[in-house]
Amino acid sequence: MEFISVVEIIGTVAFAMSGALTAIQKELDYYGIIIFAFITAVGGGIVRDTLINRRLPASLDNPVYAVISILAALFVILFYKRIHHLSRVLPLFDAFGLGAFTAIGAEVAVKNGHSEPFVIITLAVLTGTGGGVLRDICAQEIPYVFRKEIYAVASVFGAVLFIILNETIGNDAALYGCFAITLLIRIFCMRKNIHLKKVENR
Repeated sequence: MEFISVVEIIGTVAFAMSGALTAIQKELDYYGIIIFAFITAVGGGIVRDTLINRRLPASLDNPVYAVISILAALFVILFYKRIHHLSRVLPLFDAFGLGAFTAIGAEVAVKNGHSEPFVIITLAVLTGTGGGVLRDICAQEIPYVFRKEIYAVASVFGAVLFIILNETIGNDAALYGCFAITLLIRIFCMRKNIHLKKVENR
């Protein structure tokens, strides 16, 4: 199994668990918890595949990541009282997922014949952040990525690097370079508590 596939699995678990924890905080039932986990983990990829007119979204055509997200949700349900403190470390695993899904989204764009930089960046960011946006919309909250965190911006930088490396060195270097820079930017901003500025409305 390739390294990027391993971190994609880690990211899927982290995304799914964050969705499940959000659902529990919203006092949803077991079905709602599983659905939140599912859409957080694979929702971005489904939106991406819908936009590129894929015959069937990857997460449905090969449901391994959907199954992983459901199993992660069941794990949270069964052991919530023991693991709810994991919400403190989930952002780190989430950063791995962001990097992996951003890189995969960019690669999917290129493999489907989309060489336009804007399209590659859009599909990369959608894959990396779309599930979290759907989760927050379902939870009737302003999406986390729109509030203050350097999250989607890290994904954008990763996608830009993917484009540069893919044109100059090749796909493999682009894939891993995108993953690495997205991950590093996200972790650095988390550690240094760096946020985007807001417009003062008072």
